[in-house]
Amino acid sequence: MRVLLSTYGSRGDVEPLVGLAVQLRARGVEVRVCAPPDEDFARRLAGVGVPLVPVGQSARALTTQAPSPSSLPERAAELIASQFEAVTAAAEGCDVVVATGVMPAAAGARSVAEKLGIRSVSVTFQQLTLPSPHHPPLAYPGRPFPPGVTDNRVLWELDAQSINVLFGAALNTNRASVGLPPVDNVRDYVIGDQPWLATDPILDPWQETPGLNVVQTGAWVLPDVQPLAAQLLTFLDAGTPPVYVGFGSMPMHTSANAARVAIEAVRAQGRRAVISRGWADLALIDDRGDCFIVGEVNQQALFGRVAAVVHHGGAGTTTTATRAGAPQVVVPQAVDQPYWAGRVADLGIGVAHQGPTPTTESLSAALGTALAPETRARASAVAGTIRSDGAMVAARLLLDEISETDETNQEGPPVSV
Repeated sequence: MRVLLSTYGSRGDVEPLVGLAVQLRARGVEVRVCAPPDEDFARRLAGVGVPLVPVGQSARALTTQAPSPSSLPERAAELIASQFEAVTAAAEGCDVVVATGVMPAAAGARSVAEKLGIRSVSVTFQQLTLPSPHHPPLAYPGRPFPPGVTDNRVLWELDAQSINVLFGAALNTNRASVGLPPVDNVRDYVIGDQPWLATDPILDPWQETPGLNVVQTGAWVLPDVQPLAAQLLTFLDAGTPPVYVGFGSMPMHTSANAARVAIEAVRAQGRRAVISRGWADLALIDDRGDCFIVGEVNQQALFGRVAAVVHHGGAGTTTTATRAGAPQVVVPQAVDQPYWAGRVADLGIGVAHQGPTPTTESLSAALGTALAPETRARASAVAGTIRSDGAMVAARLLLDEISETDETNQEGPPVSV
């Protein structure tokens, strides 16, 4: 059996596929991953013995460039074209394609699967791209929703229109080039009738929506067995638990002094700090011994030893911190991150910082709440409810999809879900 896992996005879009790939390989499945050509992605996949098929340009380069909203259709067209090229070659001989990542990438991957007659599964790592009357959609850059419109059903109709305007022409041009008919509704084509939601049901509860049979698998997490570096362990053992600060794949364009603000806020609470460089290239501000800088690190192990986690609110980091029972301060930057910040606050396991640009005062105040004993107690209680079997569940479901495809191929053409 062969499976292609296709994505385009940041580390948060690639890391879950690592967890699923390991589960599939343990069941004898040959797996390859189609993802951006970033060195850290290739290294991460190589570490679990999974080949990377590069697609498009570096995700880090694209993110740190801060492109203007007006260039979105052009960038999407390039991404869709690269998907048709890379996924077509990578998917040859595969039994199923798992399509995730940003909308145009997923649209391209599903189209390639359709052309090749391969079953495909649509997956999202947050529910805000799934139409539902229970929540509004995310607005695309440069295409805000009309002021005063609050009916979620109307907003989802406008969302579909925006996606068609931004991505429809490029998608259908590429589809026509391989003999596929045009798609009238890009969003609904990508999502299909039975999308998978790879998030934890406690952290991200899905409410049933008529016409959309969502399969919530749980988050795809790979247990990290890498030891913490000796110097980091020495730092952790040398004093009280520090506060972790890291913003992952976010370049923090609106916070020129993010490291200084964070360190001063942590010091204001009488705490030490572990600072993660991330894509914002954070650095220490002085040579005092109360701070330690890290690059790639086992967050699962580290978060179990910190007093709190200050982060951007990516789905993966939020899930890891929640599973570790670490109180959180979420400083959301974009896309789904305000949603995860709200979930952390609603569950009582941390604080949602107001806005993407913290000051020393605002971050210190948020940390004061996160470091309170009652927040720690609540975070510890919620940690015990978070599932750890999401990737295993997804692997089993995917093998069922392959079995169904084998049966369907005896009766008629494959279908997408």
